[in-house]
Amino acid sequence: MKTTKLEALFWSIAFPGFGQLLNGHIIKGITFIILELLINVYSNFNTAIMLSFNGNISGAINTLNFQWIMFYPCIYMFAMYDAYKFGSGKYSELSFLPFVFAAYFVTVGVMFSTTVKIFKLFPGPIFLPMIALIPGISIGFLVRTIILSFRTKH
Repeated sequence: MKTTKLEALFWSIAFPGFGQLLNGHIIKGITFIILELLINVYSNFNTAIMLSFNGNISGAINTLNFQWIMFYPCIYMFAMYDAYKFGSGKYSELSFLPFVFAAYFVTVGVMFSTTVKIFKLFPGPIFLPMIALIPGISIGFLVRTIILSFRTKH
């Protein structure tokens, strides 16, 4: 039985590369796993996550290597899209757009995470990119809808 798009997507969310392994793309899956581990270790991402969830935002900022973490959103979102694309089921036209816009917005969230406050709260380098995911996906779906409706009218 072939892996469904949703199953592959959720496994890729859990760990980039797992969705590819489920889809039978072994080399791609191993490549994403290696990239995830490499970026995770060199950026100190897990330590920053732990510090952020424990309320130590300044510690997370000081721990995180921003030169490495800037790669993470694009690798993560592309792994999710790739897993979704090759899972079994109907392929939706322009389905890549929410993933692309999410990658853009999360990357911008990382870039501004050391200075931006939301309602006097300082979300920091873990939570601000997570928050940025919401408008990124939303705008991606909106752009997709506009393009598809424009195509059907012309």
